[in-house]
Amino acid sequence: MGNDVKHTTEGPVAYSPDLVALELLAPARTADIGIEAIRHGADAVYIGASHHGARKAAGNSLEDIQRLVNYAHSFGARIYVTVNTIIYDEELELVKQLVLDLERIGVDALIVQDMSLLKMKDNLDFQIPLHASTQMDNRTPEKVRFLSERGFEQVVLARELSLEEIRAIHQENPQTKLEVFVHGALCVSLSGQCYASEAIFGRSANRGECAQLCRMEFDLEDDKGNVYVKKKHLLSLKDLCQIDALEDLAEAGASSFKIEGRLKDAAYVKNVTAAYSLALDALVEKHPDKYRRASKGRVELKFQPDVRKSFNRGFTHYFLYGRNAEIFSFDTPKALGEPVGRVKEIYTDSFVVDGNVTFSNGDGLCFFDKSGKLYGFRINKAVGNRLYPLEMPRMLHRGNQIYRNQDKRFDDILANESAERFIPVDVTIDRVGENFILTMSDGERDVALQVPYEAELARTHQSENLERQFSKLGNTPYRLRSFQILYKKNYFIPSSLLTEWRRALSSKLIGLALSKGIPSIRMASLPLGGVEGGPHLTYLSNVSNHLSRQFYENLGFKQIEPAYELAHPDGVPVMFCRHCIRYAMGWCYKRQDAKSNVPSRLFLRLENGKRFALEFDCKACMMKVIY
Repeated sequence: MGNDVKHTTEGPVAYSPDLVALELLAPARTADIGIEAIRHGADAVYIGASHHGARKAAGNSLEDIQRLVNYAHSFGARIYVTVNTIIYDEELELVKQLVLDLERIGVDALIVQDMSLLKMKDNLDFQIPLHASTQMDNRTPEKVRFLSERGFEQVVLARELSLEEIRAIHQENPQTKLEVFVHGALCVSLSGQCYASEAIFGRSANRGECAQLCRMEFDLEDDKGNVYVKKKHLLSLKDLCQIDALEDLAEAGASSFKIEGRLKDAAYVKNVTAAYSLALDALVEKHPDKYRRASKGRVELKFQPDVRKSFNRGFTHYFLYGRNAEIFSFDTPKALGEPVGRVKEIYTDSFVVDGNVTFSNGDGLCFFDKSGKLYGFRINKAVGNRLYPLEMPRMLHRGNQIYRNQDKRFDDILANESAERFIPVDVTIDRVGENFILTMSDGERDVALQVPYEAELARTHQSENLERQFSKLGNTPYRLRSFQILYKKNYFIPSSLLTEWRRALSSKLIGLALSKGIPSIRMASLPLGGVEGGPHLTYLSNVSNHLSRQFYENLGFKQIEPAYELAHPDGVPVMFCRHCIRYAMGWCYKRQDAKSNVPSRLFLRLENGKRFALEFDCKACMMKVIY
């Protein structure tokens, strides 16, 4: 693969209200990564501010977010800031000031979990649109309707939903924009309902400090001390990949397709964003009467995207098409990458892999030994399919499946400029009386410039120079698509003056793209009963401050338990999982022939001796992890 690879895609040239706008939503650890996401085809980017985002290690200054907003808006792309942790009372004023600052710099929406922000908006403290984070556990039509009627513009659905469940939510809430995760790491617990990290390490997932207990090794034992599995990653899931399911998701009612990964590097975001952007373009091309992209512009890629080449633990559709045995990865929580062949021959200092994959010096490879342990190593030298590691892996055998989790040549391409995004524009120049009239159009917006200038006739043809000067749009989002001279005479206009006119035109067009107001959203009322669970709210509602408590009290709730982080109740579920260890072991009463010899009580035990009881709600097909 070389730098001459080029893929060109083009967004819509005009807005059509009759088409569903499909939004590719990419993550950004930093503003620079966010800019790369947009450059590689994202319609929107979500990013953390300096505090109260659900990834504490991914904060950004207002100045950097402002820079990202300006770049995004020039392409009609949107910036969503995550303020999706629970908030303590002493932090409310700090968060309110943050929101006001984000509103001032033109952020398009906030992704939130804590109902105190809705209460602030209800009090008219700010107007910025709110999106309901997946941390709110958005799984049912009733919950989505409740959030929509409270004023949430977009709802991020739970990762665990099937296609039928997404379709049912959309059918009952056709006015609500539905956002679904399509790629990246999976939380084994329902988002916002995981307290295991807080319980064991004092690091709250609802505060952006998850210690990833689910990626650790466990023993599986029963109440009699019998051990069924030793040192396996029993709660670790493969990574989500829905790149071949985008049409099904769109038909079910999803309109925003979210890539997980606010801690990922630029290479990951570039590759995965570009891959999904091409897939969405293909969907729009297939159904031009139904869909359009949510932003505009053309993307030229200098590489062939391949999601297998970025960090992944193996891929799964999760529960989109129903329960299956391909969702978990018990042997390792580490990256596998792409399968590249099997070991054919082994020598003292090297080995041969079958197949026709091209290897490079510096590639990272891995394999599972006979006990299921993952070994990784790096290629020191590659001669065709004969590979010379820096040190030969002792556990390597003929027939081992080899995976490549780092493609050096691919990474080198992504380390450089790997895409360009631009908006094609049409420019005309005319002369009316003593004035030159110039226009620039991007297909959606038009700007004009009227300039008085006493031009003289030129001795040589000027058309080439005119077009050349107006094509110099390199420091703008635009690229000249067509140029028309509407007058007949051959006027001479100095290049310096043409440069001024070009800059004035492009600045006006950029100004139109950046001057977007924030729509106010009317708050609707909802009678008691719109929230699941009746009049009693448990710790699962994550009520952590007086404003969120007031929000629920105004709905008529009398008993409101504090958030887990404030109370640490004993003996309660700290995880709620659709992933089921009984099913994984072949012990499911509903879906497998497991009527006998099934342990009645099961426990997960960490190496340090801490033990979690497993409770199985077979009717709801849910596993609870209790500490």
